[in-house]
Amino acid sequence: MPDRAGRLVLLNGPSSVGKSSVARAFADAQPTPWVVFPVDLLHAQRSRPDLTAPRDDMDEESWQRLFRRTRAGYHRALAGLLEAGLDVVGDHVLSEPWRIADLVEVLADADVLLVHLTAEPEILAARERERGDREPGVALAQRDLVYAHGEHDLEVDTTRRSPEQVAAEIARLLAAPPASRAFDRLRRG
Repeated sequence: MPDRAGRLVLLNGPSSVGKSSVARAFADAQPTPWVVFPVDLLHAQRSRPDLTAPRDDMDEESWQRLFRRTRAGYHRALAGLLEAGLDVVGDHVLSEPWRIADLVEVLADADVLLVHLTAEPEILAARERERGDREPGVALAQRDLVYAHGEHDLEVDTTRRSPEQVAAEIARLLAAPPASRAFDRLRRG
């Protein structure tokens, strides 16, 4: 049995904002072990991990069910890691209201810091083009949706900051967390 529950730093932002790079930089800079657990990791573990949109052999409704189950599974996997006493830095795209509502419910007793990562639109578009593994325009389409729930414990613009600089800001938040947290405010509705 773990001697304590783990802590979660949850990075939220659109595609190409730098969540994965920041998560790795944050974990690597911590004096204790942290698990880097991005939502895309769970998608990559499915058979047919390239299934990011409906194909000829899957209708839209079936694809949406699969995508939602994968996201819901990620939320429950986060809860399990925390319950096991592991500190986790996760990254997510909270672009649909059900995602944040489900997380708030599943992580009801968890120690969560919600960090919004932002970037200027032209930077998001450029990073998306450089990656080459995303459909053009996804990052900009997600940009407003991911912050629609309005709550966060920290917001950091990644436009002109390195992942290490952003990670240092998050580490300062972790060292002195706010008394009132985003997840608590979201629970109260």
